[in-house]
Amino acid sequence: MSASMYIVVEGEDPGFDIFVNGHALARNEDALERLAEKLSVRPLLEFFSADRNSMALLMDQGVHNPEWTRDLPQPQWFRPEDGLRTVHTLLDFLAMAPVALGSDTTAIVRELREYETVLRKTALRGLRWHLAVSWR
Repeated sequence: MSASMYIVVEGEDPGFDIFVNGHALARNEDALERLAEKLSVRPLLEFFSADRNSMALLMDQGVHNPEWTRDLPQPQWFRPEDGLRTVHTLLDFLAMAPVALGSDTTAIVRELREYETVLRKTALRGLRWHLAVSWR
């Protein structure tokens, strides 16, 4: 089973492609969390939240107990600038230490660049975002 950390932008259609791969980021989340803390920025998973659509995806992926969805908190939304601060700090560090996260560093940098693109477009449109996780 593999996981993916992807971006959800507030609203029905933000007017741009929000696809990010997110597999390498999910595989290396523990190392990225430690690195973010070392660099004094919020770890990516602190931007995690779930909305009803994300929960519906989990239900489709095999979580068939609808009882727990009744008491879900409202999704939490974040300013794109806050996510960009984390992404830029991680990218800057990985540019100086390109093997810091082992053989997955190239894939991690590529996915962080995808996040950067989506978060910049989100900021330009004055929208908010959060991370979601998918397991397949």
